[in-house]
Amino acid sequence: MRDRRTSLRGCGMPAGHGFTDFLFEQLTPLGHITARRMFGKTGVFCDGVMLGMIAENTLYLRVDDHSRAFFQEASTSAPLNYKKAGTTIDLAFWRIPDRLIDEPEELVAWARVALAAAKRVSARRPRRAK
Repeated sequence: MRDRRTSLRGCGMPAGHGFTDFLFEQLTPLGHITARRMFGKTGVFCDGVMLGMIAENTLYLRVDDHSRAFFQEASTSAPLNYKKAGTTIDLAFWRIPDRLIDEPEELVAWARVALAAAKRVSARRPRRAK
């Protein structure tokens, strides 16, 4: 089995290794954490479910209608977005408050809520035939 740290370091991600290593250590209590480069950003996965994204050394966590109230503090920052055909498209990933970097237990609590949201979103998506 591959070491989880290898999963983070070996993905050629746009986030700095120090930041991703730090997040790896913080999020390990959730389960098997991996990362994968996606759309010029880094997807953060727990047991195969994408709970967050890293862009420019900033963590954004998955938000859905059920978790929006929990993440209210994060709503003061713009959500992760991208431009398509001159239009900005907001994604359902909100930037964590900077203070969480110094509060590991609360960071994990936020990540647990994001993971639950990600699982709900994943459950609603139709499965592709193999």
